[in-house]
Amino acid sequence: MELADKKIFATLFFSIFTSVTGVGIVVPLLPVYAHDLGASGIYIGLIFGAFAFSRTFFLPYFGRCSDRRGRKPYIVTGLFSYALISFAFIAATRVEILIAIRFIQGIASAMIMPVSQAYVGDITPKNREGFTMGMFNMSIFTGLSIGPLIGGMLNDRFSLNAAFVTMGFLSFISCMLALVLLPPSRFERVTMHRQAFVPWKTLMRDPVVDGIFFYRFAYTACIGTIWGFLPVFADAGFSLSSSAIGFLVMLGIMTSGLLQTPMGYLSDRANKRLMILLGGLVVIFAMISFSWARSVADLCIANIIFGIGGSLSMAPLMAIAVQKGVEKKAMGAVMALLTMGHSLGMMTGAFLAGMLMDMVALRQTFFWSSLVMCAGVTIFFFCTLSGVQKNEVAEKEAV
Repeated sequence: MELADKKIFATLFFSIFTSVTGVGIVVPLLPVYAHDLGASGIYIGLIFGAFAFSRTFFLPYFGRCSDRRGRKPYIVTGLFSYALISFAFIAATRVEILIAIRFIQGIASAMIMPVSQAYVGDITPKNREGFTMGMFNMSIFTGLSIGPLIGGMLNDRFSLNAAFVTMGFLSFISCMLALVLLPPSRFERVTMHRQAFVPWKTLMRDPVVDGIFFYRFAYTACIGTIWGFLPVFADAGFSLSSSAIGFLVMLGIMTSGLLQTPMGYLSDRANKRLMILLGGLVVIFAMISFSWARSVADLCIANIIFGIGGSLSMAPLMAIAVQKGVEKKAMGAVMALLTMGHSLGMMTGAFLAGMLMDMVALRQTFFWSSLVMCAGVTIFFFCTLSGVQKNEVAEKEAV
């Protein structure tokens, strides 16, 4: 990676790390806050689902636009919007207002994460996709893991408003880093070497793209269940404090974050598909383990196992996404599509878990989420099997 590219990577890494830390401070506190306001499981699901819905709707637009106009304008605008939205949470006194704010926050998110990942994909050296994306993912997972712990401490020592203010402050810092340190969009690789747009139909006809999309969907549905309902489960079933809940949520994300770089390094040298399948099986076992939990220690172990499964699969999955972005000459579109799977999964997981919480025992929501992950792993297996066979045929024909 060239020196200029290393500067871009470092800027994106610290900008995303800072902003995601701010988001992580608040998100795990929202379910308990909404529950205290009298929200049912469906409303808690709507708080997370509204964010995912709006982000899903705007992802294709911003992904395409960043391929044409450059990455920086959308990253900076999204981070600045995050800072403003953070302070809007302070004015929320009803569950309906929380849902509306989260809807707007989802639009801002559509400008940040997939575009940042596409930017990293633009500057990633060939055959180092796993290591580079694994290292970048570390900024996301580490920020999300530190955030809940800080948020729990702020809520216990001060108030929930203090957590919202901190989130806004960190988002503003991220915005300034991106604004000052990223080069103007006219100097970005994607704008200097424009390519013809690849239709969405063409992308979705690629079985490997389909496979990573559905896998990401299923994996994130499990995350939606954990983020939305593990805090409520820990509060209602084990009477944990906000700090303890923040630490519990942190465990799985921190485990995944710390392992992202070594798993990415491994995926550049090992079978990416096999790593993803193995990671999926570990995630399934982790979700079932949540439903078996009878103590706080059981919850911690299940969360750590979930983090291991996530790191084992996400680093190679993102490496495949970068390879497809280069192959299709549509990095922003591929990353937007993958993030769309993420958003749909988060929305589906939150809604499904919310309905199950109201209909059956809260504990059972984790078991049903494991079945969603089973479906995602199965679809990925067959989609990538077809893709591998097609690649082998193409190679033979070329010879």
